Amino acid sequence: MHGIDRGHLVCYNVYGEFQNKVLYQNTFADEEKRSKFLKKCIHKFDFCPNDINTILQVIDLKNFPGSSKELRQALNLLQKNYPEFVAKQVFINVPWWYLAFVRMISPSLSRRIKSKFVFAGPSISAETLIKYIAPEQVPAQYGGMNRDGEEEFTIVDVVTDVTIKHIIEFPITNKSNLVWELRVVGWDVKYGAEFMPTAEDGYAVIMSETRKVSSADETVISGSFQTSKPGKVVLTIYNQTFKKKLLYRSKTKAYSY
Repeated sequence: MHGIDRGHLVCYNVYGEFQNKVLYQNTFADEEKRSKFLKKCIHKFDFCPNDINTILQVIDLKNFPGSSKELRQALNLLQKNYPEFVAKQVFINVPWWYLAFVRMISPSLSRRIKSKFVFAGPSISAETLIKYIAPEQVPAQYGGMNRDGEEEFTIVDVVTDVTIKHIIEFPITNKSNLVWELRVVGWDVKYGAEFMPTAEDGYAVIMSETRKVSSADETVISGSFQTSKPGKVVLTIYNQTFKKKLLYRSKTKAYSY
């Protein structure tokens, strides 16, 4: 379980973990084991104290070692035994062969069941998750801003979600210590940061020279700037390809002398 979104607990099922053959044999190898594993997971859910009684299930199919038949049987167990339990099932990192399988069985599924399914291939998985789950709730490894060990920001610090633009400005009117973090879904952009003083005789401060950032470099960029002078922190993001999602947030901390 990881987070809450719009009245649902969010449950991540990472099927790539079943590459561990011992784990696979103990929990997923046959219908009886899958049933026991499902019941064990259900009993761990804690729906109190917010009167939440449904889940949004994220199913990560990256590196899933099993077959489409096994996966369908596992999902059918949940639908058959807990039909009102799952509000939405979002499949991410879906391989082409599974999409073909879904198209084949689609006519046999009821409209109600099909309305719960969302499928996203590897290239659009992060953007799809953000449509259904707030970015501050989505783990960083899935394209969100929720990082283990994060000190400056928590899930209560709301993330702004926009189609990428070139400039973000954070005004500073008095002594302050500004902190921020951002990420671009898909990256492969150029990023720079500087402080522009309001006073005409003031000097700009370059905090980050413009550099290219790819998805392999870093998941989230963090920064901070402390000043006693009014002005603005300007973050510049250059994107020369198609439109991408930009996620960012900031807060002002106490000025330290």
